[in-house]
Amino acid sequence: MAEIIELKATDLAAMLCSRVCHDLINPVGAIGNGLEVLADPTQTAMADGAHELIANSARHARAKLEFARLAYGASSTAGTDFDTRECERVARLLFEIEKADLDWQVPLILLPKHKAKLLMNMLPISAMAVPRGGLVSVKVEGAAGSESFLITCTSDKDKRQRTIMPSGVEELLAGTPEGGVDARGIQPFYTGILARMTGMVLKVTLVDDIFTFTAIPEPTN
Repeated sequence: MAEIIELKATDLAAMLCSRVCHDLINPVGAIGNGLEVLADPTQTAMADGAHELIANSARHARAKLEFARLAYGASSTAGTDFDTRECERVARLLFEIEKADLDWQVPLILLPKHKAKLLMNMLPISAMAVPRGGLVSVKVEGAAGSESFLITCTSDKDKRQRTIMPSGVEELLAGTPEGGVDARGIQPFYTGILARMTGMVLKVTLVDDIFTFTAIPEPTN
């Protein structure tokens, strides 16, 4: 069995920062391009397109920032639980910029912050399973303290959609990626860290064009 990679805190922080920067550089750059067009009196014919570019890019940047704040950021108070209504709000912002639709079937409960972060980090991985669009259904089941997370991703072939297994995700979640981990794979790798911190077992499967991603409590002896 491959040995789990243990990152230094500084390396983990640096890679997560790189991931956030990667997610933001394109929308922020597009906002800058739009503003340059608006500031150029010779390009007034492009003003409407520039306004639309700025609005869309701002929406993308906000969704990515809101997600990073909740999924990666520190709570203002140690030990704080997260309300699933806030998780839902951020999840819906994220899926406004994803090709897939979100079916949120999570009850209104409080989750320990690291479990809530785990749930949030499962979402972009699930979205990667339906890159051309589809439906991502999210459920949380079980009694308080022993919750299980279930995400299923389906696609419609008639709409030329497809369901895939995200590349390398199983090894990254397990903490055993061949060749190590870098900023490109840090998000699923971090998801695996959160699962081990919270005593949850992750499993991903792709059967009959249905991608399933579960997190269940480790069995107790």
